[in-house]
Amino acid sequence: MIVSMTLELKDIPGQLVLALSPISELHGNIMSVVHQHEEKTPRGTIPVQVTFEIDQGVLNELTERLENSGVRVARVGEERLRSSVSVVLIGHIIHSDIGDTIERIDSTGFAEVVDLSISMPAIDKTSSAYLVINAVGEYELKKAVEILRDVADIKDLLMIEPIKLNSGAA
Repeated sequence: MIVSMTLELKDIPGQLVLALSPISELHGNIMSVVHQHEEKTPRGTIPVQVTFEIDQGVLNELTERLENSGVRVARVGEERLRSSVSVVLIGHIIHSDIGDTIERIDSTGFAEVVDLSISMPAIDKTSSAYLVINAVGEYELKKAVEILRDVADIKDLLMIEPIKLNSGAA
């Protein structure tokens, strides 16, 4: 199963390794780590979002190991992508490499394009694309939209945003 876990780490060397080692020891496959060093919690710790695949049977043991080593587990959830936004891009979508545009979102590790519809009336005409982006949280969703906005500017695409913003299951 895929698990999204928010950890709180002390701001000292070695804490990230301390947090990730038990996942590896229990044969978990780490998919992404978002280390938000610039954003401290009210307790002065650093939030770290870890997404990994692991056998459900060892999840309680993992949580216990982390807590016993001094790593605070702030949140555990199977639901990885829980915030969603829909945007429209208008311009020469295909010629500007829509695959590259999608990869820039998907490669973040905290957001991905989950739906894409393209309308292309003719090879030399302006086309449009409807994209749905899901992310692990609202902060990450805003970052993904900023990335897409920057890409649209570079590729001379008009971006209409957001059509709908949700929290909760997508």
